[in-house]
Amino acid sequence: MTKEVHAAHILVNSERKAQEIIEKIKGGESFTDLAKRKSLCPSGKSGGDLGWFGRGRMVPPFEKAAFEGDKGAIIGPVKTDFGYHVIKVLDKK
Repeated sequence: MTKEVHAAHILVNSERKAQEIIEKIKGGESFTDLAKRKSLCPSGKSGGDLGWFGRGRMVPPFEKAAFEGDKGAIIGPVKTDFGYHVIKVLDKK
């Protein structure tokens, strides 16, 4: 059972923007570079990296998506009170 997830995310203010970012990633653009340019979250400066986190550390929709996603998966858009997230699952343990 997964105890912790290492994830990165890109936070934007609309579902449309999140979809556009997902399309750019599918087209080969770097998640890290997109996070640095597009994310509204301060973590964008570090490529969206949120580090390792366990259950109960993130808002429920974000946590659910991150824990259910496979390593390497791009997930989204995930809506929370903060906006729309594109999540990349970097690792699990």
